[in-house]
Amino acid sequence: MLNVDDWAEVRRLHFAEGLSIKEITRRLGLARNTVRSAVRSDTPPRLQRPPRPTAVDPVEGEIRKLLKDTPAMPATTIAERVGWDRGITILKEGVAELRRLYLPADPCGRTEYRPGELGQFDLWFPAVDIPVGGGHAARLPVFTGVSGYSRVLSGVMIPSRERHDILLGHRAWLEDVGGVPRKGVYDGEAALSHRHGGRVTLSDGFQRFRGALGMGVVICKPRDPEAKGLVERAHDYLERRFLPGRRFESPADFNGQLHRWCWEVANRRVHARLGQRPVDRLDEDRAAMLSLPACLPDPALRLSVRLPRDHWVRAASNDYSCDPRAVGRRVDVRVDLDEVTAAAGREVVGRHRRCWSRNQTVTDPAHDAIRKVMLAFDIRPEPPGADVEVRDLAAYDRALQAPLW
Repeated sequence: MLNVDDWAEVRRLHFAEGLSIKEITRRLGLARNTVRSAVRSDTPPRLQRPPRPTAVDPVEGEIRKLLKDTPAMPATTIAERVGWDRGITILKEGVAELRRLYLPADPCGRTEYRPGELGQFDLWFPAVDIPVGGGHAARLPVFTGVSGYSRVLSGVMIPSRERHDILLGHRAWLEDVGGVPRKGVYDGEAALSHRHGGRVTLSDGFQRFRGALGMGVVICKPRDPEAKGLVERAHDYLERRFLPGRRFESPADFNGQLHRWCWEVANRRVHARLGQRPVDRLDEDRAAMLSLPACLPDPALRLSVRLPRDHWVRAASNDYSCDPRAVGRRVDVRVDLDEVTAAAGREVVGRHRRCWSRNQTVTDPAHDAIRKVMLAFDIRPEPPGADVEVRDLAAYDRALQAPLW
């Protein structure tokens, strides 16, 4: 049989060089009828072998009947129904080929996005260890989002996959872009939603968050990455272009480098699909988005506890010190991405930079100093509501002529 190389050469000699079939036959050493067939054929020769029979062929009719009624029937169940007594692998391969004929049509296709219409959001898990304090390092998630129309990409590393941290990352993305897409597309993240009996229910915190923004929500079906292909491709782009060769000293360093790269590189390149730079389409995109509310929703973690005798409160897997004078009082704790604040009424009794490690104890030296003074002079915390003058701690220093800390 004539191969593709000879077929192409015959046609070149005949049509480009103007050689006769007889001359081509002499030069290439081919049969005259072979050369004549190559000149007449517009398509290259292709070797076609008849399909080989497989062990599944005898039971193909029964398999088709089962799949017609139940397209998702597992291959192991089909094996029982058809009395299969051979290896399961070859049956699985045969069933997989036939199953495609009975599954419903895939609704995915190329989508055109209108300005402000939609944003896709997901968590990215870069394979890099980030120092988080206390001699520890961790691999942390990054909340990422892509606007459908402009393809603007932005993201922020967060401490955990807890709902409050995800929504805090979401709020940071909205502030970075400067608008709220009219509808957001999300993976089935357990902290944001759950699916039961085919029905999706959003978590209360997520409902409050998106309700305050006025944003619609679409939760993708399981195992359907194409439904949020924009952000999936963005993760691949981050893996290939942002991560290689970089070192990060802390989560803040990671976020700083990521923010600069997104707005100086990724959003300023000419997008292959759009033929434009994302930043050049952002103004039109933002103008059609919902405006950021005057008071953005605050999804920070909030706790209310009575301060125990050891004057530390546990929040987000770590213990943070409070003013020992507030022992016994009700303390309201707020935890965001950067800070942990504890307040007894209107009085702030503890403020710390949030520790992104786990099971750590964070102590303010001033709180430790107050504790030592109270122990030295047997000072008891006043009961809540007592109107008692609080003595300046320097008075104790002057009394002892030396500080206790």
